[in-house]
Amino acid sequence: MSPADPPRRGGPISRRAARRRAVEILYEAAQRESDPVTLLADRVGSVEVDPIADYTIALVEGVGARREAIDELLAEHSQGWTLDRMPPVDLAVLRVGVYELLWAADVPDPVAIDEAVGIAKELSTDDSPRFVNGVLGRIGSIADRLRAVL
Repeated sequence: MSPADPPRRGGPISRRAARRRAVEILYEAAQRESDPVTLLADRVGSVEVDPIADYTIALVEGVGARREAIDELLAEHSQGWTLDRMPPVDLAVLRVGVYELLWAADVPDPVAIDEAVGIAKELSTDDSPRFVNGVLGRIGSIADRLRAVL
Protein backbone atom coordinates (compact mmCIF):
# COMPACT_ATOMS: atom_id res chain seq x y z
CA MET A 1 0.00 0.00 0.00
CA SER A 2 1.45 3.35 -0.99
CA PRO A 3 0.91 6.55 1.02
CA ALA A 4 -1.56 7.71 -1.65
CA ASP A 5 -3.78 4.64 -1.20
CA PRO A 6 -6.67 5.09 1.21
CA PRO A 7 -6.47 2.79 4.23
CA ARG A 8 -8.80 -0.21 4.24
CA ARG A 9 -11.16 -0.22 7.18
CA GLY A 10 -11.95 -3.47 8.89
CA GLY A 11 -10.97 -6.90 7.67
CA PRO A 12 -11.46 -8.61 4.37
CA ILE A 13 -14.80 -8.20 2.67
CA SER A 14 -17.00 -11.30 2.89
CA ARG A 15 -18.45 -12.87 -0.23
CA ARG A 16 -21.93 -12.01 1.08
CA ALA A 17 -20.94 -8.34 1.35
CA ALA A 18 -19.35 -8.49 -2.11
CA ARG A 19 -22.53 -9.98 -3.57
CA ARG A 20 -24.67 -7.38 -1.87
CA ARG A 21 -22.46 -4.60 -3.22
CA ALA A 22 -22.72 -6.08 -6.73
CA VAL A 23 -26.52 -6.09 -6.41
CA GLU A 24 -26.44 -2.46 -5.27
CA ILE A 25 -24.28 -1.43 -8.25
CA LEU A 26 -26.49 -3.32 -10.70
CA TYR A 27 -29.59 -1.75 -9.15
CA GLU A 28 -28.10 1.75 -9.26
CA ALA A 29 -27.07 1.32 -12.89
CA ALA A 30 -30.60 0.20 -13.79
CA GLN A 31 -32.12 3.21 -12.03
CA ARG A 32 -29.72 5.56 -13.83
CA GLU A 33 -30.22 3.68 -17.10
CA SER A 34 -26.45 3.32 -17.37
CA ASP A 35 -24.03 0.49 -17.97
CA PRO A 36 -23.14 -1.28 -14.70
CA VAL A 37 -19.54 -1.91 -15.77
CA THR A 38 -19.05 1.80 -16.51
CA LEU A 39 -20.59 2.70 -13.16
CA LEU A 40 -18.31 0.18 -11.47
CA ALA A 41 -15.25 1.60 -13.23
CA ASP A 42 -16.19 5.07 -11.99
CA ARG A 43 -16.46 3.70 -8.43
CA VAL A 44 -13.18 1.80 -8.59
CA GLY A 45 -11.42 4.86 -10.01
CA SER A 46 -12.70 7.16 -7.27
CA VAL A 47 -11.59 7.39 -3.68
CA GLU A 48 -14.39 5.65 -1.83
CA VAL A 49 -14.73 5.14 1.89
CA ASP A 50 -15.57 1.48 1.35
CA PRO A 51 -13.27 -0.47 -0.97
CA ILE A 52 -14.82 -2.54 -3.72
CA ALA A 53 -13.96 -6.21 -3.38
CA ASP A 54 -12.47 -8.13 -6.27
CA TYR A 55 -15.45 -10.49 -6.12
CA THR A 56 -17.86 -7.55 -6.53
CA ILE A 57 -15.93 -6.50 -9.62
CA ALA A 58 -16.01 -10.06 -10.99
CA LEU A 59 -19.77 -10.31 -10.44
CA VAL A 60 -20.64 -6.94 -12.01
CA GLU A 61 -18.36 -7.55 -14.99
CA GLY A 62 -19.65 -11.12 -15.37
CA VAL A 63 -23.29 -10.07 -15.26
CA GLY A 64 -22.52 -7.23 -17.68
CA ALA A 65 -20.82 -9.56 -20.15
CA ARG A 66 -23.59 -12.18 -20.02
CA ARG A 67 -26.63 -10.00 -19.38
CA GLU A 68 -28.47 -10.96 -22.56
CA ALA A 69 -28.21 -14.70 -21.83
CA ILE A 70 -29.06 -14.13 -18.16
CA ASP A 71 -32.13 -12.06 -19.01
CA GLU A 72 -33.33 -14.64 -21.54
CA LEU A 73 -33.11 -17.34 -18.86
CA LEU A 74 -34.89 -15.16 -16.31
CA ALA A 75 -37.69 -14.33 -18.74
CA GLU A 76 -38.11 -18.00 -19.60
CA HIS A 77 -38.12 -19.28 -16.01
CA SER A 78 -39.91 -16.54 -14.08
CA GLN A 79 -43.39 -17.97 -14.77
CA GLY A 80 -45.73 -15.13 -15.51
CA TRP A 81 -43.34 -12.28 -14.74
CA THR A 82 -41.71 -10.13 -17.37
CA LEU A 83 -38.39 -8.52 -16.51
CA ASP A 84 -40.04 -5.09 -16.71
CA ARG A 85 -42.60 -6.15 -14.09
CA MET A 86 -40.03 -7.45 -11.59
CA PRO A 87 -38.94 -5.18 -8.77
CA PRO A 88 -35.55 -3.78 -9.84
CA VAL A 89 -33.83 -5.05 -6.68
CA ASP A 90 -35.13 -8.57 -7.32
CA LEU A 91 -33.91 -8.39 -10.91
CA ALA A 92 -30.44 -7.39 -9.75
CA VAL A 93 -30.41 -10.22 -7.18
CA LEU A 94 -31.56 -12.72 -9.79
CA ARG A 95 -28.92 -11.61 -12.29
CA VAL A 96 -26.16 -12.14 -9.74
CA GLY A 97 -27.70 -15.49 -8.74
CA VAL A 98 -27.90 -16.76 -12.32
CA TYR A 99 -24.35 -15.62 -13.01
CA GLU A 100 -23.09 -17.53 -9.96
CA LEU A 101 -25.15 -20.61 -10.83
CA LEU A 102 -23.83 -20.88 -14.36
CA TRP A 103 -20.44 -19.17 -14.53
CA ALA A 104 -18.91 -19.06 -11.02
CA ALA A 105 -17.33 -22.51 -10.92
CA ASP A 106 -16.16 -22.12 -7.32
CA VAL A 107 -19.69 -21.46 -5.99
CA PRO A 108 -21.87 -24.55 -5.42
CA ASP A 109 -25.38 -24.19 -6.84
CA PRO A 110 -27.12 -24.38 -3.43
CA VAL A 111 -24.84 -21.64 -2.10
CA ALA A 112 -25.61 -19.36 -5.07
CA ILE A 113 -29.35 -19.81 -4.47
CA ASP A 114 -29.13 -19.44 -0.67
CA GLU A 115 -27.02 -16.29 -0.95
CA ALA A 116 -29.43 -14.72 -3.44
CA VAL A 117 -32.40 -15.54 -1.20
CA GLY A 118 -30.56 -14.05 1.79
CA ILE A 119 -29.82 -10.82 -0.07
CA ALA A 120 -33.45 -10.62 -1.22
CA LYS A 121 -34.50 -10.92 2.44
CA GLU A 122 -32.19 -8.03 3.33
CA LEU A 123 -32.99 -5.69 0.46
CA SER A 124 -36.43 -6.40 -0.94
CA THR A 125 -40.04 -7.22 -0.12
CA ASP A 126 -41.41 -10.01 2.07
CA ASP A 127 -42.42 -11.96 -1.06
CA SER A 128 -39.07 -11.57 -2.81
CA PRO A 129 -37.13 -14.40 -1.13
CA ARG A 130 -39.72 -16.97 -2.19
CA PHE A 131 -39.82 -15.54 -5.74
CA VAL A 132 -36.00 -15.50 -6.03
CA ASN A 133 -35.80 -19.04 -4.65
CA GLY A 134 -38.39 -20.29 -7.14
CA VAL A 135 -36.79 -18.74 -10.21
CA LEU A 136 -33.24 -19.74 -9.28
CA GLY A 137 -34.41 -23.20 -8.21
CA ARG A 138 -35.91 -23.78 -11.66
CA ILE A 139 -32.74 -22.59 -13.37
CA GLY A 140 -30.57 -24.53 -10.91
CA SER A 141 -32.44 -27.75 -11.69
CA ILE A 142 -31.20 -27.56 -15.29
CA ALA A 143 -27.91 -25.76 -14.62
CA ASP A 144 -25.74 -28.68 -15.77
CA ARG A 145 -27.50 -28.77 -19.14
CA LEU A 146 -27.30 -24.99 -19.46
CA ARG A 147 -23.56 -24.92 -18.66
CA ALA A 148 -23.00 -27.41 -21.50
CA VAL A 149 -24.57 -25.08 -24.07
CA LEU A 150 -23.63 -21.63 -22.76
